[in-house]
Amino acid sequence: MNKNLVIISILGAITIVLGAFGAHALKEVLTVDELKSYETAVKYQMFHIIVLLIVNTYTGFNLKNKNVISFLFLAGILFFSGSIYAITLGVSPKNIWFITPLGGLLFIIGWLKLAYSFLKIKKE
Repeated sequence: MNKNLVIISILGAITIVLGAFGAHALKEVLTVDELKSYETAVKYQMFHIIVLLIVNTYTGFNLKNKNVISFLFLAGILFFSGSIYAITLGVSPKNIWFITPLGGLLFIIGWLKLAYSFLKIKKE
């Protein structure tokens, strides 16, 4: 069993739930800007879930590469999207201002690791 694929699939389902929650339950509660931020968090989460599915089913990467890329993207989702969800739902941005850009940095590092992994395969 590929535990990464199980976790990613569950996160995909959670992403749909969060998107529906934002579209329905938060529509009347949040300002337009807050709702846009929330939607951005959901979009980034889903984009990275899809990439994680591809990475973890791609046979050209070894397990170590899959795990490193998965960790970077999952941590990016937690920090980037998670902090936006928290801010949108009432946590003061002053308390967690540094977490969102840290999540973005983890996404960038994950994408660079992915690119490096593809380059390394081409050389072999």
